[in-house]
Amino acid sequence: MKLHQIIVDVCCLNDLHDTTQEIDALYYDSRCVRQGGLFFALSGDVVDGHDYIGAAINNGALAVVAQREVSLPETVQLIVVADARQSMAKMAAAFYGYPARELLTVGITGTNGKTTMTYLIESLLVQAGYKPAVVGTISNRFEGYDVEACHTTPESLDLQCMLADFRQRGADALVLEVSSHALMQSRACGLEFKATVFTNLTPEHLDYHKTMDSYFAAKSLMFTDPSVAGNSRAVVNADDPYGAKLLTLVDGAISVGLQNYAAVRVDKFSQSLAGIEAQLHTPYGDVQLHSALIGRFNMENLACAVGVGVALELPITTIEQGLDRAHTVPGRLERVDNELNALILVDYAHTGDALEKALQAVSALKPQRIITVFGCGGDRDTSKRPVMASVAARYSTLSIVTSDNPRTEDPQSILAEVCCGFDECCLRYDQGDLQSLLAQPPVFNTADCHYCVIEDRAQAIETAIALLQADDLLLIAGKGHEDYQILGTEKIHFDDREQVKIALAARQQRDQSGN
Repeated sequence: MKLHQIIVDVCCLNDLHDTTQEIDALYYDSRCVRQGGLFFALSGDVVDGHDYIGAAINNGALAVVAQREVSLPETVQLIVVADARQSMAKMAAAFYGYPARELLTVGITGTNGKTTMTYLIESLLVQAGYKPAVVGTISNRFEGYDVEACHTTPESLDLQCMLADFRQRGADALVLEVSSHALMQSRACGLEFKATVFTNLTPEHLDYHKTMDSYFAAKSLMFTDPSVAGNSRAVVNADDPYGAKLLTLVDGAISVGLQNYAAVRVDKFSQSLAGIEAQLHTPYGDVQLHSALIGRFNMENLACAVGVGVALELPITTIEQGLDRAHTVPGRLERVDNELNALILVDYAHTGDALEKALQAVSALKPQRIITVFGCGGDRDTSKRPVMASVAARYSTLSIVTSDNPRTEDPQSILAEVCCGFDECCLRYDQGDLQSLLAQPPVFNTADCHYCVIEDRAQAIETAIALLQADDLLLIAGKGHEDYQILGTEKIHFDDREQVKIALAARQQRDQSGN
C-alpha cells in the first residue's frame, strides 16, 4: 500500500518529501522490521522507541513515525506526529482496510466482569443472528478459531490485523474487552463502537495508575474521548459509585441496576445452586431471565447485558433467549465435578473486591463450611494483598494462603504481606500442623477465623481437597482460566482445575486404601 494511503487520517507535523513509497508491513518492534516496512517509534514506561529507529532502518524500514524530529537517511521518510500511538491506531486501520467498519462492535471496560460480559454479549449477538468474534482476557476467537490472549486488549496494530482476519473468516460483529492501559495507549481508537459498557471500578492496577481518580479518568476515555466513543450508546452500571459518577459525564447513557431511576432495572432477583431467576424492567418491556450464573455481581453483569440488548434495539425475546443460553464462563465460578457431595469452584478473583463478590455469592448458597485457597501475584499492586486476606477471613471457615504468580518477587515475602491482613484473633495453622490436618480433618467452628500458609499451590489445593466434607464449598481463587504459573521469569504449566482433579484422584485412592 502507498504511504499516502496509510497516513490519510493522520495529521503530520513536518513536510513529507515522498509519500509514494510502497509499504509492505507496519511494525512497532524494531527487531521484527523487514524490508519495505514502516516503524512506529513508541515511547513507553521502560523503553523509548526513538532509541531503536536506527535498528529499524538497518532491518529495512522505509518510513518512520516519531514524536520528534530525528535525523534519517534521505531514502527513509520521517513522519512526525503529536501522538504516535494514536497515529498507529489510525494508520493500522487504514492499512488493513478499516475492518471495524464492517463489524457491529461492542466494547466493555471496568475492573471486574469484562470477561463474563463478553460471553453474555456473544450469546446475545448469536441469538440475534450475528457471527461475533471475541477479543478478551481468555482468548481471541471466532467460531472454530481460538488463540490464547497475551493481553486483555492487543496493541492497536495487532488488533486491526486480527479484525481484518476475523472479517475475512466471516465475522460481522465484535465483542471486545478494553483495559485501562489500552484506553490510555489509544489501542481502541477508531473502532466505531455501536455500544460501550462500564461494569464497575474497584482498586486494581494502582501500581500503574497510582490513584483511583487516575484509574477512573482512564476508564472514562471509553465514553468521553470522541476518538474512542464515537457515536456509541453507553451502558453503565448505576449500582457502582463510579458508574453513577460516569452517568453525570455521558449524555444519553443507558443506566442499569437496582436503582429506581435506572433505565434497565432489576425488579425481582433470586438465586440458588441452579442459578439466577430475575425480572428486569426495560424501556421496551419486561425481561425474564433464567441463568446458570450465580451471585449478585453476575446479576449486575446480566443487567448490563440486557442494557446492551436495549442499546442495540434487539427484541425482548432475543435478549431473553440469548442470555438464558449463555454458557458458563471458563474460570469464573467454574464448577469442578466431584463425588464428595461438595461444591468446588475455580474463580479468577485476584483483587479484594472480586474475591469479596465471589465469596458473597457462594455464601448465599449457605454451605456447611467455606474453604478458600488464594494468593497474590508478584510484581503487581501490593496494596491488595492484606485486603484479600481480610476478605477471605470474613467469609471463610478456613483460608489457605498460597503462591499465585510470584514472578520475580520472593514468594515468602508476598505471603507475609498477605498474612498481615488476617486479624490477630485468627487462628493460624503452621506447616507443622499439616499432617494432623490431613490425617483427621477437623470440624472448624464456623464462627472463628482459621488460616494456614502453604506456598506450593498444588499442595495447597491437595490439602483443601483432603479437608473437604459433604456440603462444604471450596473456592480456589486468583488464576481461574489460566493454565500457567510464572516463577521468576519462567512460565510453567499449571491449571487449578487440573490440580483439583489430581487431588480428588489422590484422595479417592487414600480413602479406598484406608490411609
